[in-house]
Amino acid sequence: MTTETAPAGRITLPGGEMLAWSDLPQERLADGGPLAALAARLVPPGARVLVAGPHDPALLDQLAHAEVTCLLRSHPDAVALAHRAARLVVGGPAGLPDDETYDVVIAAAGLDPVESVEGTQLGWDGVLARLVAAVRPGGALLLRLDNPLGLHRLVDTTPWYARRDDSAWAIGGVLDRAHPANRDQLRARLSVAGLLPATCWAAYPDVSTPTALLDADHLDRDAGSGLFDAVLHGACAGGFTSATVLQDPARLAVDALHAGRAADLAPGWLTLAHRPADPTDPSTPTADRDLPVALVQTGRPEIGVLEVLHGPSGWRWGLIPTSDARTPAVAPFASREAAYRDADALSGPVPSGRLLRTLLLDAALRRDLSTVRALLQGYAGWLADQADTDGRIAGAAALAGADNVVFDGERYAVLDPSWRATAPLPADVVLARGLWRFAAGLLTGGYAHPWPSTLDVVGLTVVLGGLAGLDLDRATVSEAVEVEAAITAALHGLDAGGRVDLATELHAVAPTGPPVGGHSYQQLREAWLRQREELTRLAALTAWTDELLTSRERALRRAEATIGLLSGSLSYRVGRLAITPARLAKRGVRAAKRRATAVLAPKQEEQQ
Repeated sequence: MTTETAPAGRITLPGGEMLAWSDLPQERLADGGPLAALAARLVPPGARVLVAGPHDPALLDQLAHAEVTCLLRSHPDAVALAHRAARLVVGGPAGLPDDETYDVVIAAAGLDPVESVEGTQLGWDGVLARLVAAVRPGGALLLRLDNPLGLHRLVDTTPWYARRDDSAWAIGGVLDRAHPANRDQLRARLSVAGLLPATCWAAYPDVSTPTALLDADHLDRDAGSGLFDAVLHGACAGGFTSATVLQDPARLAVDALHAGRAADLAPGWLTLAHRPADPTDPSTPTADRDLPVALVQTGRPEIGVLEVLHGPSGWRWGLIPTSDARTPAVAPFASREAAYRDADALSGPVPSGRLLRTLLLDAALRRDLSTVRALLQGYAGWLADQADTDGRIAGAAALAGADNVVFDGERYAVLDPSWRATAPLPADVVLARGLWRFAAGLLTGGYAHPWPSTLDVVGLTVVLGGLAGLDLDRATVSEAVEVEAAITAALHGLDAGGRVDLATELHAVAPTGPPVGGHSYQQLREAWLRQREELTRLAALTAWTDELLTSRERALRRAEATIGLLSGSLSYRVGRLAITPARLAKRGVRAAKRRATAVLAPKQEEQQ
């Protein structure tokens, strides 16, 4: 029986609703993040949209220009979202009216949380068939699929098959034939259901709250892209800071990118499929050509979501404004901070080339000092060209470290020019900061390199400066670390106390410690091995010093024994008896000479 209830009669209960259960995600992104931006781009104004399953309420806010119907299984969730949707159906897919179709169906939470345990069980294929039937001819379906072999499972300390918490309502793996396990199987299921699979985006670092959506086809083709390298590293480094993992997810994601497997290793995928208006026309709608290659969370609601589009002249990026977006020329209180973000700079072509950090790491791992020297000298020369007549660098170039500079074989360029220094910085400090960041990552990350293991981070920075053709000293590097602390504090919104604590932490970075930030068991083990090696070296040095002191002490004792033996001999005594009168006579002569001098001096003065 169908009933309606408050508020405002928007909630429909066809039966099968779950009255004491909630599916709303606990972790949410500002304004829904890249997923909400993608949904807003796919939905034209005035379209009828079905949002199937639990989604971030911010996503519904981004669809305010459309007529939204939510399909949920949780009644408390429907009450919480009632003011954000025109209509809510609670009870699972079986409760959808058979005669209703929609322009766009969004199932970005997957199909498992769409089905209610209190109603008829349709299974994955059954839920897909019901949602496909709700897509009008010419409409589209945006569907999420979790990857059972994704990066999140490879780095997790708890195996997925051991989960027993409430959120593990359905645990799927590659052995579950009811669920597709990869992109090819998903495309096959969608084709059988009568849809035309189109664009697929890889979701990083977590499919439920992705901060980066990257076109899977472009990930496979553009393995050397500096943009993808930086986005994957940033998303995975920031997405696992609150948990200890088995291995560094950022390193694993970047390795997968350069191996052409970043899309296959993604925690999940969002696939867009179309229902053809004409069943005899198998072509994909041309509108997909305007879909973004990448959508990246900027971390600032007032800025929006960064999107990258592929055009005739290459990749171009821009900002998708959110409901609260505004683009000030400078950030609030920018005069009090070391850096700010200029949203207007995120427009135009994306610089091409490989990330300088990746090129330097590759050369260091291969002990290719000539390549390291050439890259660093080119980097230092490029920075010098950005300096003014006073030798200071301003703007985006002042923050251009190895992780934000791309090199295409001929030219260096800042990848993300939106972050800018509030005040110009000395050129040597800018270079020292970039080299220190690379040296800290190289040593604390446990990478093999051609330099002595006894070098600390500051010492390696000085060595890298020499390779770059600049004579850096430790005082300059220390100043660069202070600048790094101030910039990082501005980027993360830390207060004065947090900045001081961060500066102390950065100054204390040592080769025997793990990287700053999230830790992995692999990195902790490598840090332990380095500490053990250092302790072994110090123990050997202590043993050598102790042996040297022991030998010197033995020699001193032998000398004392010899002196004692000689002082007790007959010849020593006879010699002393002969020498003593001579010493006394010598002392008497000196005393007489002093007295005579004292008597004659006044007479000589009178004669003069």
